[in-house]
Amino acid sequence: MTLSLTMSKRRGALRVLPLALLAALAQGAAHAAISDTIHPFVSLAYTHDDNLLRLPDGVPGLKGPRGDNLRQVQAGLLLERPIGRQKLTASAKVSRVTFDHYDQLDYNGKDFSADLAWQLGNHLDGHVGATYNQTLTPFTDFHTDERNLRTQRRQYADGAWRFHPSWRVRAGFSRYKYNYDLQAQSVNDRTEDLAEAGIDYLAASGSRVGLVGRKLKGKYQNPRLRDGRPVFGASWDQDEIKANVYWLASGVTQVTLLAGWARRSYDFFPQRESSGLNGRVRVDWRPLGKLRFAAQGWREFAAVESTFFSNSLNRGGGLEATWDISAKLQATASTRRDRRRFETLGGVALPAGGDSGDAIRYNTLGLMYAPQPAIQIGVNAFQERRSGNILVGTGSYKANGVSVTASAQF
Repeated sequence: MTLSLTMSKRRGALRVLPLALLAALAQGAAHAAISDTIHPFVSLAYTHDDNLLRLPDGVPGLKGPRGDNLRQVQAGLLLERPIGRQKLTASAKVSRVTFDHYDQLDYNGKDFSADLAWQLGNHLDGHVGATYNQTLTPFTDFHTDERNLRTQRRQYADGAWRFHPSWRVRAGFSRYKYNYDLQAQSVNDRTEDLAEAGIDYLAASGSRVGLVGRKLKGKYQNPRLRDGRPVFGASWDQDEIKANVYWLASGVTQVTLLAGWARRSYDFFPQRESSGLNGRVRVDWRPLGKLRFAAQGWREFAAVESTFFSNSLNRGGGLEATWDISAKLQATASTRRDRRRFETLGGVALPAGGDSGDAIRYNTLGLMYAPQPAIQIGVNAFQERRSGNILVGTGSYKANGVSVTASAQF
């Protein structure tokens, strides 16, 4: 009994301590920034999710409730440093996330990035950098109460040569690497390489119209198993030719487009090859100074973090709205829908009609209050729904939640 009371008191103290710490730090943040180059920050978040593991409707929780509460404490640094004509930007964030019931999921998150914007003379410029991210893998396609951390690394370099006031050529290379802690998810360990080259016309208005050719290659490190036997064929190659457009349509409307033709082929079973329209378009519209909208649409290939499927063709769209109610208060809302058509392994083709995938809808509402420029307090509500498909083995589910956040930057 005494041990139980002691543990309860400790948990209560741990819950109050971060709030007290943020309040003390916020008082300092309200006065002045520590440096023009380095900006430390801290943040707290409390979230309730009524279907944490994204279990199908009617399925009880795994050894516990379907929902849970989680807390996140985050601290980090932002760096922005000019070096002659070059500019170095970097960030380092670490976080601790804990759960009320599924405490075996507690983890330490990491997020690091660095980018050097370089320039040689008046005609050559580009970027070189790297990112590292470690977080809990989403439960959308793999439902488990075991901790499964996903580590994502990226290295990139690109450059552009402006050989004429209105024309430039550019090229770049990026490598992404994904690794998963859980043995059952190691089949998703992979690298994705992207090489691209293109030419742009730069209009005097600030708009840009270009053409880019891209070569993508995804390689999975571990084969999936079927009936105890390895199944190959998840690795892929993708060739693209796309229009690359940034159009200042008016003073209140901007259009960004990267879309064209793509062909994806696989190491095995060439009958799975797919080709056609592929890309993404975004329209930003500011009809009023305090009201902004952004609409997006996409049709593109994506990886699936499942033990059976590896890739899908996603088609969808989304709409975002931001309203600056006052100098200190901002409201946001968004909706997004994604329709996935899956590719299976082993040469088995799924039907091309409406029964070959599922659909996910995600809605959010938020309110952010900034009592001081360096302090923000927000509340967000979200709703996620999936229309599953028994043919491809994905269940229908719904999840609702709310989060409260507070952050301070110095």
